[in-house]
Amino acid sequence: MNDSTYEQGMEIRRAVVGDEYVDGALAAAGELGAPLQDLVTEYCWGAVWGRPGLERKTRSLINIAMISALNRPNELRAHLRGALRNGVTPEEIREVFLQVAAYCGFPAALDGFKTAQAVLEAETGPAA
Repeated sequence: MNDSTYEQGMEIRRAVVGDEYVDGALAAAGELGAPLQDLVTEYCWGAVWGRPGLERKTRSLINIAMISALNRPNELRAHLRGALRNGVTPEEIREVFLQVAAYCGFPAALDGFKTAQAVLEAETGPAA
């Protein structure tokens, strides 16, 4: 493991998805899952999110699209909250799911919208 990439990954991971989420993921992993959490932190968050080629907001939008297409609601919730932290607006989230509908199918987009609505209501309150 590259310690500097891991540390950068942990810093980015905490900034994007929050301390509570990261601490929960690490605690839930236990001894069995700890190596996977280390890999996620170093590789996904450090080596990929830490690259200079895209802003965090752009990476969040990409992740929302990919994770919804893969039908991974737990990760989608975390990345939706992270996207809001990264400055993504509800309108931009809506546009991502419309794009998902066109290229990945309506079921993926509909589930994504449902997940996003719950996250947005939890983070900002019910829509008017």
